[in-house]
Amino acid sequence: MDDNQPADIGKLCAAVPEDLAKLICHFPYVFPDDQPPGLPPERPQDHRIELEPDALPTDRTQWRLTQPELHELRDQLDYFLAKGFVRPSTSPFAAPIMFTPKKDGGIQMCIDNRALNRVTIKSRYSIPHTDELIYQLRGARYFSKIDLRGGYLQIRVFAEDCHKTAFRTRYGSYEYTVMPFGLTNVPSAFQLTMNGYFGIYSIIV
Repeated sequence: MDDNQPADIGKLCAAVPEDLAKLICHFPYVFPDDQPPGLPPERPQDHRIELEPDALPTDRTQWRLTQPELHELRDQLDYFLAKGFVRPSTSPFAAPIMFTPKKDGGIQMCIDNRALNRVTIKSRYSIPHTDELIYQLRGARYFSKIDLRGGYLQIRVFAEDCHKTAFRTRYGSYEYTVMPFGLTNVPSAFQLTMNGYFGIYSIIV
């Protein structure tokens, strides 16, 4: 096995049939432990945040955080800064942060973008209905699934709109360079990107 393979590739190969294991081990870069370094490429579908006419910058006060939340905030900020997913900001926009529990017992940082969402022009791009997708699978015998790691984080925010994603923390203000959870139009933007890559294939739902 190649020394450059991710550490968990061996476990993955051991857990699947031999023919599939050979394929996985031959293309280890398809199954990385983490996302590749650097920002995703610029695309025509980079996420736009278009505001209603005469909308003013949204600015909300940050809530108090517990000591464990402050530690987690510092860790997550350091990770996102190292990836380039966020950067220091002087934007007049400022959303507060909050933390929600995760299934594994940890906590996840979330941005409360409700004020920004209220003044954002809503996308009308269609998202497929689940029942239609399930019906499309009728008669199929073999299925495979792809789950993108941090799918939203693989799409950039349009450069001129990054300042609108700014959020306020005890450690300063930051803005996203990639598409964060919680913005009103990100599901549609993600669907648009996926359709751009896979829409021509009728076997993909």
